[in-house]
Amino acid sequence: MKKKILNEDMMEQRTSCGTYDTLQTRSPAYRLAHVDEEFMMRSELRSQRIGLEFLKSEIMLQESGIESTVVLFGGARIPEPGKTAWAAKNAIQEKNLHTMSHCYDVAREFSRLCSLYSATTEYREFVIVTGGGPGVMEAGNRGAADVNAPTIGLNVVLPHEQYPNSYVTPHLCFNFRYLAVRKMHFLMRAKALVIFPGGFGTLDELFEALTLVQTERIKQIPILIFNKEFWKNVVNFDYLSAQGMISPSDIDLITFVETAAEAFEKIRSFYKLP
Repeated sequence: MKKKILNEDMMEQRTSCGTYDTLQTRSPAYRLAHVDEEFMMRSELRSQRIGLEFLKSEIMLQESGIESTVVLFGGARIPEPGKTAWAAKNAIQEKNLHTMSHCYDVAREFSRLCSLYSATTEYREFVIVTGGGPGVMEAGNRGAADVNAPTIGLNVVLPHEQYPNSYVTPHLCFNFRYLAVRKMHFLMRAKALVIFPGGFGTLDELFEALTLVQTERIKQIPILIFNKEFWKNVVNFDYLSAQGMISPSDIDLITFVETAAEAFEKIRSFYKLP
C-alpha cells in the first residue's frame, strides 16, 4: 500500500513559522497545533490522542498487509528455562515460577507452528501478536523469529519501564499509552486467542475477550487455555455456571490444551485449514 504522506514542500509550508524571529513568532500561541507538543498533551485533547494512537498502528498494520492474527497472552514473569526468576519475591515464588518455565518453551513452539502456516499465506493471516514484553510474550515473538516470520508486539507505557523484547519485528513494534486502544488492536484481527498462565493483565485480557464473544461484540473464535491444572485453581468456571452467573454454554467458549501441537490443531480444525 502506498503511503499517503504530504509533499515535503507542502509540509514545510504547514509547519514553518516563517523567517521572522519576533515576540509574536516565539509565542506558543503561534505554533501550529499539530507540532505543539505542550498543546497536544492537554487533557482536552485526550480524545484526539486516542484517535491518533489507534490510527498509527492501524495504518502501519494495513501497510504491512496483515489481515489476521493469533494473539498470545501470558505472564511476563515466567522465565525461560534455566534463567533467573527475576520477578520472584520469595523462595516459594521462585520455585513456582521455575516450575512454570516450561510454558516458555510451549509458547515458543506454538508460535513457530503458527508462523509456519502463516508463511503459506505470505504472512497475511495468522500472524503472531503479543504484548511485546518479557516472559511468555517474548517466547511467542521468539517462536516466530525462529522461522524468520514477522511478529507483532503491542507494548504499553507502564509505571515501571517495560522495553520491547528483541524478537519483535521492528516495524511491527508499537507502543501504547491507552490500554483500551491496545486491547482493540489485540482483538480486531484476532482469529484465535492463546492464553498461558499469567497475572492480573492476563486475566483482564481473557475475561474481556470472553465478554466480547459472549455479548456478540466479536465473532466466536478459538480461545485456547494452556495448563488446566493452573487455571482450575485460579478460576472455577463450573462453579460460576452452577451458581447461575454464566450459562452452561459459556463454558464451551474456552478449550483447555496442554501442547503446542494440540493448540494449533484446534485452530486448524476450527477454520478447516489444509
